[in-house]
Amino acid sequence: MDVLRYAGYFVAGVFIGILAAMFGLGGGFLIVPTLNFLGVEIHRAVGTSSAAVVFTSLSSAIAYHRQRRIHYRAGLLLALTAVPGAYLGAWMTSFISASGMKVLFGLALLIVALRIYRKRSVEPGEVRPSEIRINYRILPLGGLFSGIISGLLGVGGGIINVPLLTYLGLPIHYAVATSSFAIVFTATAGALKHYMLGNVEVRWLVLLVPGLIVGAQMGAMIARRTRAESLKGAFAVVMTLLAIRMVLKGLGLPVP
Repeated sequence: MDVLRYAGYFVAGVFIGILAAMFGLGGGFLIVPTLNFLGVEIHRAVGTSSAAVVFTSLSSAIAYHRQRRIHYRAGLLLALTAVPGAYLGAWMTSFISASGMKVLFGLALLIVALRIYRKRSVEPGEVRPSEIRINYRILPLGGLFSGIISGLLGVGGGIINVPLLTYLGLPIHYAVATSSFAIVFTATAGALKHYMLGNVEVRWLVLLVPGLIVGAQMGAMIARRTRAESLKGAFAVVMTLLAIRMVLKGLGLPVP
C-alpha cells in the first residue's frame, strides 16, 4: 500500500512538473492546493511549495539551457528586482486586503490572457536570440511588479514574467524558458525565508521533488516540440483558469 501511495506522489509530481516547465509558471499554483488537500496546513503548504518550486524551475532551466532558449540578460534583470519585490509584497499584506486585490488582479489576468491569445505567434526557428531586441529599462520594473504580486497574493512570478516577456518581443518559447530561469532566484529567496520561519515540510519535499524534476524535463521537451501557436493558446487557457480561480478565492468561495 505504501508503494502505491509513494507512486501516486511521484506521478502527481511529474504532472505538476510538466505543466510548470511547459508554461514557465514554477508550479506553485498546483503544489499548494495539492499539499493542502493532503492535509498540510496552508502556511506550511505555501512554504513547502516555495522550496519545491526551486527544484522544478532549476530542472526546467537546465533543460531550456540545453535547448538554448533562455535569454539570460532578460532573466537576470527580472530576478534582480523580483526578489526584493517579493519581500515588499509580503510586507504589504499587513496593509492591503489580499481578497480585493485577488479579484482585481484576476480580472486583469483575463484581459492579459486574451491579448496573448490574439498576439501573433513566432516560431523559434524564425528568429535568432542575437536578433531579439528588448527594452531592458522596462524589465527591472516588470520584475519588481512580478515580485510584489508574488509576495502579496502568493502567486508565482511566471504569471507576470511570461506575458511581460512576450509583450517585449520574446517568442513564447523563449519567454517560457527565460521565466523558468528567473524563477530559480525568486523561488530560492522565498524558500529560504519560509525555511527560517519553519514552514517547509522536508518530508513532503522528499516525496514530491523526484517527480517534479522528471516532469520538468518532460515538460521542456514537450514545449520544444509544440508549435508556437498551440503553446500560446494553451498558455492563454491556463492563464484564464488561474484568473478565474483567483477571482473566486478573492470572493471567498471555497475553491482548491
